[in-house]
Amino acid sequence: MSKRSVAAGVSLARVMAHCGGSPVGALRFLAGAIASAPEVSEPYAALAELWRDRRSELEESFAGDGSLSAVLAQAYFLFLEGDVDDAVMSLGSVTGARPDVAWGAAPWFGDTRLLGAVSAQALAEACLRTLDYGHNLDTDPMRERFAPWFHAIDVVSRRNPVPESLAAMARLPRACGHYELAFALCDRSDAVAPDVWTAVARASTWRALGDLEQAAVAFESALGLDSANWSVYLDLADVRAAQGDFAAAATLAEQGLKYEPHEVSLRAAGAAYRTRLSGSSDDLRNLIALAPQLTNTPYRDLLIGYACEGPGLTPGLVAEARRLSNP
Repeated sequence: MSKRSVAAGVSLARVMAHCGGSPVGALRFLAGAIASAPEVSEPYAALAELWRDRRSELEESFAGDGSLSAVLAQAYFLFLEGDVDDAVMSLGSVTGARPDVAWGAAPWFGDTRLLGAVSAQALAEACLRTLDYGHNLDTDPMRERFAPWFHAIDVVSRRNPVPESLAAMARLPRACGHYELAFALCDRSDAVAPDVWTAVARASTWRALGDLEQAAVAFESALGLDSANWSVYLDLADVRAAQGDFAAAATLAEQGLKYEPHEVSLRAAGAAYRTRLSGSSDDLRNLIALAPQLTNTPYRDLLIGYACEGPGLTPGLVAEARRLSNP
């Protein structure tokens, strides 16, 4: 018998009997049934009945319980109570933890009562939560699983086009390789008002596509909207470095430091790009000192790789820097 068939045969009476009358056990069983076939309606009906009959016991069990089954159940209970914003954000947390399950196929997630009421801000936050664990989403199976999310994004972004929220939403389709939707969100945002984060979202999408010149143009547009935004200077510096223009990259990092002089990523990038440009041993030593503070390991390794190609560096200093990189 398929998992879908098992989920379709779920009823609360059977589950409670199976779990010895324990509402917490029943909740966990039903969460497992949903995980096996998120699109089947019966486990949700049983959960709704459980919530109606044993609510106080379930609420007590939720205290301090951050397990996937508890968060999944709470997402549905929040929907039942009309709190669609928190429901969507909770489902985003579950999806981020286990994107290999099509949680968005839940009937309630595509319900017009939810899509007609959830705020753009809440959906944007939910989209960001789906990305929390850094899973690779750019595959055909992932795009299929996230189709209900893309539908929700499309509906809500048309109904409530809040520029900053649309820019945040764009990160999910971009991570999934659904670039058309990411660009569409930027277009809808621009139709409302120019926004720095929309320009950044557009630039990041071009960058993901490998079009560095279009990315640079969009990042420059973002700086035109907010010339004191240090993170955009760093983004543009990184694009120029990827294009081989280390002089421009070093200059942009220095400009960013005017607005955030203690930002370690800016300091490290500036040191790396100057080293690559001139072969400065002092700048490479500075990068070596800063590298342990860079929490983004791939970025740290990228900077070290650039720097170690600087002209005239001593082999010993290069070896010391490379030891800080992942093999």
